[in-house]
Amino acid sequence: MADAALRLRGLFEQLLGVPLPVRIRAWDGSEAGPPDAPALVVRNRRAVRRLLFKPGELGLARAWVAGDLDIEGDLYTALDLVSGLVWERGEDARTLTQALRDPEVRSAVRGLVALAGPPLPPAPPPEEIRRARGHLHTRRSDKRAVSHHYDVGNGFYEIVLGPSMVYSCAYWEAPEPDGTLEDAQRDKLDLVCRKLGLGAGQRLLDVGCGWGSMAIHAAREYGVNVVGITLSQEQAAYARKRVADEGLTDRVEIRVQDYRDVADGPYDAISSIGMAEHVGAERYLEYAESLLKLLKPGGRLLNHQIARRPQRDESAYHLDGFIDAYVFPDGELAPLGTTVTQLERAGFEVRDVESIREHYAHTLRRWVTNLESQWERAVHSAGPGRARVWRLYMAACALAFERNRIGVNQVLAVRTPESGTSGLPLRARTWN
Repeated sequence: MADAALRLRGLFEQLLGVPLPVRIRAWDGSEAGPPDAPALVVRNRRAVRRLLFKPGELGLARAWVAGDLDIEGDLYTALDLVSGLVWERGEDARTLTQALRDPEVRSAVRGLVALAGPPLPPAPPPEEIRRARGHLHTRRSDKRAVSHHYDVGNGFYEIVLGPSMVYSCAYWEAPEPDGTLEDAQRDKLDLVCRKLGLGAGQRLLDVGCGWGSMAIHAAREYGVNVVGITLSQEQAAYARKRVADEGLTDRVEIRVQDYRDVADGPYDAISSIGMAEHVGAERYLEYAESLLKLLKPGGRLLNHQIARRPQRDESAYHLDGFIDAYVFPDGELAPLGTTVTQLERAGFEVRDVESIREHYAHTLRRWVTNLESQWERAVHSAGPGRARVWRLYMAACALAFERNRIGVNQVLAVRTPESGTSGLPLRARTWN
């Protein structure tokens, strides 16, 4: 009798102490759980072994990336239902050691071991980054982390991001029904330019320039001279070609360079869009001080950065296991207040903070749609594991933004001179 799904469901519920809100479909064709709920498809026993050897998020991630686990039905609904069991059990969630003191939990684990088959730990999927020893956020480790994330083929990013090739939160007039991703990304780039007060002949440094979209927009629409820096060789080559195709090589220079090595200031303005998440808490003050020194007095910084919610005990913060292993190695999110404080400590005057959290949820859903609609092409471009990483990562992040678990903010800061003249209008923004 095919009963693997029923056994799995019973063991998982025994282990977690709560009912599973999704169906289970097992490798033997059996199913168990709410008939109208999305199904967690356990394709083979190896998926169970992955969960046993790496309980929690990393084991689930490895099984998903390897194709041992899948979801049938609406991906967002399934992630929303499961998130409370895996990602949001709270600061008071029991550790594995504490849980194993419970006889019922030990019994469930023994049942899973029996169901999983030979007790050999499966190798991690090749998409999982192999950790190098040493300190985080050195020039070498940052370059390696950026290469893991970005150097997977520009063709893959063309599929996900669309023609705009902007890998950060778009700025929506209205997400449905008429707004396009390309229009919203153009509006975001223009918003940054206007906040920076760009004008013809000025110098702009674009930190983490990606595939060159901000640099091209600023040079073409505002007449500024731009230096864009990235640590990705593939991004730089792509951006340089775009700059040449636009006829802007006299106004835009793309460098493969660390922000700590830029020494040709002063600049009138600096944009840092979706880059500061890579800096790390230990390096953030250095990052802010480096950018301050590169600005002329009165120069402006626009820092566009994802933020997490603060914790009661900030020392307990740890990197998200799935994202650290498969998406953004060494990436760190800070609360908004921490970011503002560090900018002020460096010497900036923070003049405006705009939360655009809901905009990122809309953006991510569009990226997921792009990926799913060209799935075969994406798999051919980057491999099935990488495509699965991105589908899960972007869908989960869309929900996180929608539920206010994380946010994204544009912080406008000025290197205000001793005279106190900031150069900003008295009313920088108009409210409806």
